Order: sequence, then C-alpha cells, then structure tokens
Amino acid sequence: MARPEQVLLLEPQHELKFRGPFSDVVTTNLKLSNPTDRNVCFKVKTTAPRRYCVRPNSGIIDAGTSINVSVMLQPFEYDPNEKSKHKFMVQSMLAPPDMTDMEGVWKEAKPEELMDSKLRCVFEMPMENEKTHDMESNKMSSSLLKSESSALSVKSLSSTLDDGEVKKIMEECKRLQMEAQRLREENKQIREDDGVRRRKTNIMSSQHASGSMKREEGLSARSMALILLFFIVGVIVGKLVL
Repeated sequence: MARPEQVLLLEPQHELKFRGPFSDVVTTNLKLSNPTDRNVCFKVKTTAPRRYCVRPNSGIIDAGTSINVSVMLQPFEYDPNEKSKHKFMVQSMLAPPDMTDMEGVWKEAKPEELMDSKLRCVFEMPMENEKTHDMESNKMSSSLLKSESSALSVKSLSSTLDDGEVKKIMEECKRLQMEAQRLREENKQIREDDGVRRRKTNIMSSQHASGSMKREEGLSARSMALILLFFIVGVIVGKLVL
C-alpha cells in the first residue's frame, strides 16, 4: 500500500546546502510547517549521524504552526573530488488525540500512517576570487560606514548648535587657555623661588661648616701649644734635677 503524501511543508523542499570553508561548524536551517488542523509528530533522520548535529531532531508541530530545525555540519577536510552521498529524511505522522507517549506512538505506528520526505546534501566551496571579492567588499563597506558616520556626526553637531552657542564655546576655550597660561607662569615662579631658597640654604650650610672647621683648627693649635709647653718645662725640670 502506498504511503500517504507528506502533510508537512518543507523549506527547502529537496536539498540542504552547506557553504564552506568547512573548518568550522556550518549551519543550515530547515523549516517545517504544519498547515493542517491536527498536531503532527516528526523525526529528522540522516544517513551520516556522526557528521551532523540536528536540533531539534524530533517533536510535535501544533496545528497551523511551524518550527525551524538547525542542521549543523561538523568540521571536516573538504575534498572537491568527493561527491557527497549524505541524505536527510523527514518522517511524520498525525498525532493521536489522546497521545501521552510520543516514542510509544512511533513504535506502534502502522506503515500506512507514516509520511516521509527526502532531501540531499549539497556542499558548496567558495572560489578564491570570491573570497577576495568578499573581503574587499567588506573593507569598502566598513570604510563607507565610518565616513558616513563621521559626516553625520559633524552635521548633527553643527545643526544642533546656533551662532550664540558657538560663540559661548569659543569664549570658554579662550578663558581656559588663559587660565592654563596663568598656571604655567605660577608654576615657573614657584620653581624659581624654590631654587633661590635652596641656594641660600646651601650657602648657610657651607658657612656653618667652615666656622666649625675654624673652631676645630683653633682648638687643635691650642692643644699643640700646651703640649709643647709642658714638654719644654719637663725637659728643663729634668736637667735641674740632674
């Protein structure tokens, strides 16, 4: 007995396209729509389950609603000579009104109740000139966006300020410049005064040190004179005694 026609509407209908490079996960979306007035159970199967990650891979689509299924191709080394034989199948059936266990419903489903649609996988690898063109387009777009944003900012600023506000801003700039000049002169004067104080301190320190040295020299001379006097007196006394 022939299977009934698929009630779900698939977008895309016949093939899932994956565009490289395939050095990272490549995702394509599959939209499943339920145009009927009954809930529909669905499953998404593939001939290469280790190569793809499908979220969600099963569930229920309520009447008159749709769902997006993300099909994620895992990274792999692309060989242009290899023709992919990967295929996907969307299997569906009308959900019973009193359904409580979806897995049980799938197990007990009769063949004439099941509907399916097949999709093949297509790998597309961008050419080198396309890559270069895309990079140049991205650079040009970014530069245009920057220039347009700068022009818009200048225009918006000029449009929001009238002549009176511009004059106030110019006067405020002049006042700030004069204030900065005054602070620089005060800082210069402070440095000069500090230098004079340091020189005076050094002179007083040197004078104090020289005075101390002179007093020490005077004391040393007196001590030598007294020692010499005592020595001479000692010699004379010694001769008299002898």
